[in-house]
Amino acid sequence: MEFEELREVVENIELVDGHAHNIVSLDSSFPFIQSFSEATGPALSYAPYSLSFKRNLKNIAELYGCDSSLQAVEEYRRAAGLQSICSICFEAANISAVLIDDGLKLDKKHGLDWHKSLVPFVGRILRIERLAEEILDQASPDGSIWTLDVFIETFLKQLRSAANKIVGLKSIAAYRSGLEINPHVTKKDAEEGLAEDLRSGKPVRITNKSLIDYIFISSLEVAQFLDLPLQIHTGFGDKDLDLRLSNPLHLRAILEDKRFSKCRFVLLHASYPFSKEASYLAYVYPQVYLDFGLAIPKLSVQGMISSIKELLELAPTKKVMFSTDAYASPETYFLGAKRAREVVFSVLRDTCIDEDLSVGEAIEVAKDIFALNAAQFYKINLGVKDFASKDDMHQIYLKKSDAFESDVSLIRVIWVDASGQHRCRVVPVKRFNDIVTKYGVGLTFACMGMTSAVDGPADGTNLSGTGEIRLMPDLSTRWRIPWQKQEEMIMADMHLKPGEPWEYCPREALRKVSRLLKEEFNLVLNAGFEIEFYLLKSVLREGKEEWVPIDFTPYCSTAAYDAVSPVFQEVLADLHSLNISVEQLHAEAGKGQFEIALGHTVATKAADNLIFTREVVRAVARKHGLLATFVPKFALDDIGSGSHVHLSLWQNGENVFMASDSSSKHGMSSVGEKFMAGVLHHLSSILAFTAPVPNSYDRIQPNTWSGAYQCWGKENREAPLRTACPPGVKDGVVSNFELKSFDGCANPHLGLAAIIASGIDGLRRLCLPEPIDANPASLDGKLQRLPTSLSESVQALEKDDILRDMIGEKLLIAIKGIRKAEINYYSLNKDAYKQLIHRY
Repeated sequence: MEFEELREVVENIELVDGHAHNIVSLDSSFPFIQSFSEATGPALSYAPYSLSFKRNLKNIAELYGCDSSLQAVEEYRRAAGLQSICSICFEAANISAVLIDDGLKLDKKHGLDWHKSLVPFVGRILRIERLAEEILDQASPDGSIWTLDVFIETFLKQLRSAANKIVGLKSIAAYRSGLEINPHVTKKDAEEGLAEDLRSGKPVRITNKSLIDYIFISSLEVAQFLDLPLQIHTGFGDKDLDLRLSNPLHLRAILEDKRFSKCRFVLLHASYPFSKEASYLAYVYPQVYLDFGLAIPKLSVQGMISSIKELLELAPTKKVMFSTDAYASPETYFLGAKRAREVVFSVLRDTCIDEDLSVGEAIEVAKDIFALNAAQFYKINLGVKDFASKDDMHQIYLKKSDAFESDVSLIRVIWVDASGQHRCRVVPVKRFNDIVTKYGVGLTFACMGMTSAVDGPADGTNLSGTGEIRLMPDLSTRWRIPWQKQEEMIMADMHLKPGEPWEYCPREALRKVSRLLKEEFNLVLNAGFEIEFYLLKSVLREGKEEWVPIDFTPYCSTAAYDAVSPVFQEVLADLHSLNISVEQLHAEAGKGQFEIALGHTVATKAADNLIFTREVVRAVARKHGLLATFVPKFALDDIGSGSHVHLSLWQNGENVFMASDSSSKHGMSSVGEKFMAGVLHHLSSILAFTAPVPNSYDRIQPNTWSGAYQCWGKENREAPLRTACPPGVKDGVVSNFELKSFDGCANPHLGLAAIIASGIDGLRRLCLPEPIDANPASLDGKLQRLPTSLSESVQALEKDDILRDMIGEKLLIAIKGIRKAEINYYSLNKDAYKQLIHRY
């Protein structure tokens, strides 16, 4: 019997890792050897003599191409650096999503956002006992000793507030008092248990069984109400755990309780050595699911195979899910993925030989176990992933509440040109899958020479209709279109041929300077955009259509928001489906003007998110009979619209833009000051990227909070660069700075590329001047005015050798040619700017 097709699917499928933990810095006190074993203390010295250690060490050495010794592997890790070994391990693991329980205490662990550079999707699993301890470590709201009522009220409030930021809950009751949870624990017993644990002092460690049971039951009520699954540690672990009490059969009282019949439970770690017991529970209880991380790769080969076979003896295959249970090191992700593929293939091959399954059925089981079950169970939106073998292309659509959408007919391949316009080619899904993913879509060189007024290459760009590039889809950005359910959209890179980036590609320009920032300074730029736009309605005046604001209400008007609440409800739902976070929204000061503040993320993703957000806002507005426009100055006598961007610097998962304490002069680190000094120094030429049309300069005027003078200030909204101390940040410390001179006509990849290039120059050689704490316009001409026209910013760019060298001379020639064409066209056609509402 041939199993090559099964092997190919198992080896190439993109994995959904349903349970893992944070990676730590290389200088963490966590010993690397402990990644291989659950042993601690003196017992850890025997870890190198276990079968799994020897096998796993050999696999890592082979991956790195070094000697197969612990010393050689550790030397390689130090020399290569964390980013490098992460890239190697995660590329080999081929993981598309990972759900992280960040409640495990690890020295110098990286936050969840840091992991987002490693895989397309990172979700959070909230550990309930850790949350409880964090609350009890703080003072009670009224400053008195914690009572059970006040504690539980605070605990449940925080659980509910975190609901839209997590994909599930987790309990480690097995580590504390065992799995024989009392579903009817009394309030009195829990109150006494709380007092007992508080008497032990801080940091609080919850150990009293009654209190643990009470927290568990309270969490179940929230989980059931919010439809969040609960992961439960079962089976083996380190010596803090009493193995006798971690048998999942102890959970039967909970499983039989009718109050929790709709809860969804995940038994972690194959419940080893109680795998048969776990299989039975999944077999007879509809709400029980299984996860086999930790058993793989911690056991011997035969032990892993035996455990998985025992899980499948009774458990439905739709209830079994893969995870790595990786922690501390990227190697644990690699090992968990590698060994799981090998073991699951071996087990499924045997089921075929035994005629339990056909090969075709085994392939479907592999897809379920490695990806589909978890994606559907945790309601993960992964866009579209190809889980196919080479000869049989099966497209699996993983959406928030439907894991098997197969009705997509068309895919929009999107790019944004140098004048900031969104454009797309639309391809039938079969051709996309068969041809475009490998060879791209052909596009003329002229596409990167077009202005906001003419669909043809501008003079002076060195681009023409001669020559063709390939639009190569970036599969990590593939999404179902929320407002057009039979279509998808995807961002594209520009290549001369597949695998060879074109030097005019905006996304590659941003990647290039981001790599330079990382390689030279070990820094990553995070960005979060605040986008302003007008909502317009169509009216007929003297037989002609005109677009006018939908209302005339003031800043933050409740009436303005109420009037368009249905629009924003739909916008937010669509953005959520695209995994784009929204921090807040409100009515702005212009007539019919609104603002949406997006969450921050790495610059490359932030730029993509801004593009997708514009698409959502325009499409939903159109659906409601409105026109959304991001044009900088819709009406010359009203407030302009910007795309303000908040910027911060991150290193090893930590925000290093802010000072380490409030004693810093300006609340920033020296790194933050130097980076911002570079942006301030080059701001006039940056405007050629971030304010790219003549209409942009109608917005950048004094006394309009748009930043008209070359200066920076602390919470000074008249300064183009403003340091910000948002709620939750320590007084005197700033978490980021805002650049106000960025608008909706800008290509965000090019704008951020110019900012990073300028920041790098600042890090190399510049110092930040003193802040301005007054309205710059009131200082009697003491400050330099920023360019008052696109002509002036282009002149500044022509003199800027730094940006030319870092971004690329050919791309800058094209940009300057486009900008000069814009200047000429709008100077000859004074009212032509009014048509920009249909382009931006």
